[in-house]
Amino acid sequence: MYVRKTQRRNRDGSVVRYVQLATNRRVGGTTQADVLLNLGREDKLDLDSLRRLVDSLNRHLGDGDTDVAAPLGLEGGPLAVESSRPIETAWLLDGRWKPLGIDQALAKVLDARQFRTDVERALFALVANRAVAPSSKRAAAEWAGKDAVVPGVRELAEQHAYRAMDLLVDEGTQAAVQEAVFFAAANLLDLEVDLLFFDTTSTYFERDEADDSDDALRRYGHSKDHRKDLPQIVIGLAVTREGIPVRIRTWPGNTNDQTVIAQVKADLRAWRLGRVVTVTDSGFSGESNLACLKKAGGHYITGAKMREGSTKAAEALAHQGRYQQVRDNLRVKEVRLDSDPGRRWIICHNPAEAERDAQRREEQLAAITEELARIATARTQDAKKAKDRAAKAGLKRAVRPPDTVHRKAECALRDHPSLGRWLKQSPAGRLSIDRAKVKTETNLDGKYLLTTSDPDLTAEDVALGYKNLLEAERAFRTMKSTLYLRPVYHRLDDRIRAHVLLCWLALLLIRVAERRTDITWRAIRTELQRLHQVTLAGPAGRLQQTTDTQVRIFRDCGVQMPPKMSGLTLTG
Repeated sequence: MYVRKTQRRNRDGSVVRYVQLATNRRVGGTTQADVLLNLGREDKLDLDSLRRLVDSLNRHLGDGDTDVAAPLGLEGGPLAVESSRPIETAWLLDGRWKPLGIDQALAKVLDARQFRTDVERALFALVANRAVAPSSKRAAAEWAGKDAVVPGVRELAEQHAYRAMDLLVDEGTQAAVQEAVFFAAANLLDLEVDLLFFDTTSTYFERDEADDSDDALRRYGHSKDHRKDLPQIVIGLAVTREGIPVRIRTWPGNTNDQTVIAQVKADLRAWRLGRVVTVTDSGFSGESNLACLKKAGGHYITGAKMREGSTKAAEALAHQGRYQQVRDNLRVKEVRLDSDPGRRWIICHNPAEAERDAQRREEQLAAITEELARIATARTQDAKKAKDRAAKAGLKRAVRPPDTVHRKAECALRDHPSLGRWLKQSPAGRLSIDRAKVKTETNLDGKYLLTTSDPDLTAEDVALGYKNLLEAERAFRTMKSTLYLRPVYHRLDDRIRAHVLLCWLALLLIRVAERRTDITWRAIRTELQRLHQVTLAGPAGRLQQTTDTQVRIFRDCGVQMPPKMSGLTLTG
């Protein structure tokens, strides 16, 4: 069947065209057209009725999309491509944004205020930009309006983007958003939120000086990026064991890790989570922090420092007992100390890591031995040359040669970041290998020490739970590499905080997509960026058509695919 057009010329010379639904059949060896349905005069067609008919036929055939290009083909002339912009990635992110309750949380906070622009859509556009094509906010506004199709956003002005950021960083807004995200993620993704992993990182700014005020964010501090010459901020992140980020905080760059746990615990207490076990590394293992984590029925799993003279850690490590095999590369041994009844100590041993530690140490000791021998040989040669010169000059006693060069070499070896730890210095200033230190480190090869206040978790669960702390580190790597947390283009502290929040929301969306599809975000983004929304325009009007979609990715993410055809407008 096909659409057939006929025409009739009136006496006054005007032409009237008719549209029919026809089919062809063979009669006596020739093809003859049979009219199945007269649709009427072309200039008086009921286009809405025709579209409903096409929709009905498509549903019958199992295709929900409608080919709305047909009306444009009715003497509409040729169609031209007006624009082509990627749509699928932003559409996928929007499909996860709403179920996480972010739009509703923003609506509740912003409901009483009057805005000329849609703040929620502006924030989503900025988050989508970080996940798809990270750029400055000025470039992000242009990207959302001209370079990509962002659902609900036709254009985004730069000032509207900054206004939306200012509203996001408001204390009430960000608290409502983070709480909504936490519980929505826990319910929709069936997450285990009784075990939260917390860690901090730092990110620096490409500027020479820190801010002057005491409460400013950009300050000098301990840089985990090894850029102590630049001001920085400290970022704390809480993730679930599945790697879903559910809480984020920003502190000044000179903040000590030991001082942030109380603030994090207070934030989570307001959510009334009940029993939560917080997992941290040894940087947060201060007694005040551990006591704080035990409040309100909470518990902790934390790494313990083995090399800083802790009496309890030394007692736990010296405890005899058998290891329990947990994995091929992990053995655990639980120790309970009479001097510390409220805490359990778990000694973990990785045989493969022990071999690497031993090999690394032997290579370093060999390098030290070679360098010490070289310095001693050079010193002996200088002394011999001085003695020979004295003999030639007829002197009874040789003049002692200067030792400055050799002392500098010894100082450089002693201050070496990896080799200096194995050296000790005699009262005369000479260096030698510290054999007691070597023996102590040999006993610690492949080991790390954990403590927990939870009485119910098995030693295996404690060890494997601590290993999942790597999810927090992976989240930081993603924020810095994939989402381009830096460079940070903002000067005001509130804008810096808003920038970090946008990166966190983008990380949340891509982690949910990765968990649903079991595909990395890099692969998802690359695949979906090939799919565009094409705007076609002709004399009869304009329509938007979407290229073929990746059905599996959308299905696994639980997101409805974008319509094949949309945005039909007719002229005349």
